[in-house]
Amino acid sequence: MRHHRTGKKLGRDSAHRKALYANLTSSLIEHGRIRTTETKAKAVRPIAEKMITLGRDGSIHARRQALAYLRTQEIVHMLFSEVAPRFRDRPGGYTRVVKLGPRQGDAAPMAYLELVDYVPTADHEHAERAEREQVEAAT
Repeated sequence: MRHHRTGKKLGRDSAHRKALYANLTSSLIEHGRIRTTETKAKAVRPIAEKMITLGRDGSIHARRQALAYLRTQEIVHMLFSEVAPRFRDRPGGYTRVVKLGPRQGDAAPMAYLELVDYVPTADHEHAERAEREQVEAAT
């Protein structure tokens, strides 16, 4: 029984799960929004919030902690120089999960995990429109 056990296993061993969380968090920081399953989005959300909180701190120690988790200097630099300053006056709640509906292939519930100040650019809107047209053509 899973009495008082937190977190989802997602059908992966611990190293695979940790790598998945780090990659999804890095993608969220880089792009501002990622499309994934609801379960993964809900699992990654607290990690992303902690990384942004580290970015708000801005100290060398916080930078090293973020680098230990995210593993790439470019993403850490983006976190500390671009993403975290936007949330300087916000006391938490930097991300949101927007539910999308079932995935075409296996009906897995999909969702966007996005930063609360995310604004889609023309490139994102074009890609989303093309994706919707593909789904409509398949049905």
